[in-house]
Order: sequence, then structure tokens, then C-alpha cells
Amino acid sequence: MEDLLGKLRNGSPPVRYTAALKLGKLKDKSAVEPLLEALNVDDDEWVRDNIVFALGEIGDQRAVFPIIRILEKEESPRLRKTAAKSLGLLKAKKAVPSLIKALNDPDFRVRKNAARSLGQIGDISARGPLTDALKDGSSTVAKFAEEAILRLEGL
Repeated sequence: MEDLLGKLRNGSPPVRYTAALKLGKLKDKSAVEPLLEALNVDDDEWVRDNIVFALGEIGDQRAVFPIIRILEKEESPRLRKTAAKSLGLLKAKKAVPSLIKALNDPDFRVRKNAARSLGQIGDISARGPLTDALKDGSSTVAKFAEEAILRLEGL
């Protein structure tokens, strides 16, 4: 693990990208703080994307607010999409309002992952917004909204 953390801090972008991915697969909570630190300082979008996903895979609640911040403020659709997905992996109830807002994101991948995550979290307050998402212009978003509603209803 120390080797991966060293690569995350000092490697080339492809090395940092791979290190973040491997740290997520290990699911070792001691990697959360170094990953959060790297998320704040790394300027490579692909590396940051893997960091956000790794934090979701690890499942530590310390990552919730930094990932919500990415979902709400990040310009990159790639990062917003992964943030929405990771919040579902984290089952982050505190993210429900942000995920509901993300159902209106300009990028359909963000909307799809927001719908999926709302279903994973299981907060019934998302039912109305998910019902509205059934009318989304993207059939993919509508499908994920439908699946999320079914999860909320316990079906």
C-alpha cells in the first residue's frame, strides 16, 4: 500500500491514475486521507476521476462531503458523473438533495448516475424527482429512474 501511495503522490499521470484505481480496489480505509489530499492537489482530470471512484469503492463516510462538492461545483462532466456514482456506493443520505439536483444536470451520464445512486441510497424523498426523471429526454436516464423507483418501493 505504501508503494501505491507513493505513486499517487509522485508518479506520472498514468501511474497516479493506476495507483488511485488500485487503492480503491484494496478498500483500505487508511487510504482515504491520502486520496482526499490528492484529490485537492492533482490537476489531471483522469487521475481525479479515479480518485473519486476509489473513494466510493472504499466506502468511508469521510469522503461524502468532498464528493458532494465535486458533484455540485465541478465543471467536468466526467468528474460529476463519477461523483454521482460514488455517492451511491457510499449510500450517502446527506447527498440526496445534491443528487436530486443532479437529475437536471446537462450531462445525461450525470443524471443517469444520480438516478441510480438515489435508488441505492433508498431515501423515499427522491420518489417525486425520480418520477419526473421518467420523462427525461434520455431513455437511459428514464430507465435508471424507473429502476431506482422500483428499489425505493422494495420491488
